[in-house]
Amino acid sequence: MKIGPKKQKQGFPLRNPFSREGSQRKSRRLKHIAFLPSFITLMNGACGLIAIIFASNGNFALAAYLVFIAMIADVLDGRVARLTRTTSSFGGQLDSLSDAISFGTAPAFIMFKLVELHWEYTGYQALSLYVPLRRAMVVAAVFYAMCALVRLARFNVENEEDESAHMNFSGLPSPAAAGVVVSLVIFHQQILYKIVGEVLRSFHVLTVIAFPLITIFSGMLMVSRIRYPHAPNQLLRSKKSPAFLLALLPAVLLMLWNIQFALVVGFCGFGFFGVIRWVIVSLFKRSPNAPPKTPAPETSPEQKDGEGL
Repeated sequence: MKIGPKKQKQGFPLRNPFSREGSQRKSRRLKHIAFLPSFITLMNGACGLIAIIFASNGNFALAAYLVFIAMIADVLDGRVARLTRTTSSFGGQLDSLSDAISFGTAPAFIMFKLVELHWEYTGYQALSLYVPLRRAMVVAAVFYAMCALVRLARFNVENEEDESAHMNFSGLPSPAAAGVVVSLVIFHQQILYKIVGEVLRSFHVLTVIAFPLITIFSGMLMVSRIRYPHAPNQLLRSKKSPAFLLALLPAVLLMLWNIQFALVVGFCGFGFFGVIRWVIVSLFKRSPNAPPKTPAPETSPEQKDGEGL
């Protein structure tokens, strides 16, 4: 009986571990990382996880402040990496994973636990609406978290290496969306609750209704194509006139007077700014006397599949 060469199993090709392909795969192994930027990025994710722990214990305001500390770390890690010339693909991926925790999971969980607590104060637990409304709270939290994941994944795919291109965002950035939610949580806990929370039961009902809707709206803005300015880059890199510096004075005074109210005005105003500008541009984009545009040729199915959100 003649024995032929050994056949390879279908679907499992035999590879020589000492071949050139194996050596190339081994050479892609990460050998070192930049310590300081990576440490700051990890602090971003750690603040998000600690915020979830505090929210589970009912410390909603402290949990929200931890999300803001995560935002500061998210701004600093990129700055430090560029100053020390240690930018890398590893740092970008680590930053996105930390953002998914701090600006995706943490705000959704804080909102859910806050609304769940106020639902108990309404006194409507015995009604038949309890189960569907609680499911709606879960849907709102999950929807926001999934939108944050899609937003971060889309940014990684569409991100450009050129720093001059990082002056605008397509869709509300995940830190700004988280800022909308947690700034309202802080204002709710430290201002509104002390004024009317102990008196009006309708305050708890409004909380149960308003927070899930705001969270869903913030998630929709994240995955939209509405243009938003990159606030840190536009403030720090471009030259500003003295009039612009004087215009910042009321914002600084507002923060000194009431930081909670200033956070709500800043983040909610930033979120609505993009929507209002998008509406105005859409209305006046095409003048009545402008010639009609010729229809673009139809794309092939292969091109359509790659567009996404």
